[in-house]
Amino acid sequence: MPTPLSDIGRVIQLSVAPVFLITGIGSLLSVLSGRLGRTIDRSRVLHALNSNEETVAELTVLSVRAKLIYRAMTLATISALLVSCVIITLFLSAFETFPIGAVIAVLFAAAVIALIGALLLFLREVFLATRALRIHPR
Repeated sequence: MPTPLSDIGRVIQLSVAPVFLITGIGSLLSVLSGRLGRTIDRSRVLHALNSNEETVAELTVLSVRAKLIYRAMTLATISALLVSCVIITLFLSAFETFPIGAVIAVLFAAAVIALIGALLLFLREVFLATRALRIHPR
């Protein structure tokens, strides 16, 4: 039996909010990618310099920051994938008769938890970068 067009329209309406969430996660990934690139560039510059105690200390901080960013990017990507699964599940629910609400709720909760983890790691990386920042008046 074909699915009525009104059901598909309702599913599209329900899918709009998750799509905006994916857009926000994409923006977060863009910021994280930029920060990771700058961290890698800085570490390459430091590797080219003569190694001293200060350089080694900064490289250690940069390494920790890069790992935090990498983990945040991983969690953000997982979150976006889970939200995508929510959207697919919403569309499947228009064609299937079995209750799929619990699956949608679990997927969405997992996506939000992954996003929270990504944001916490991002915040930790920002704190670490700010703490390591040294501005000397000339």
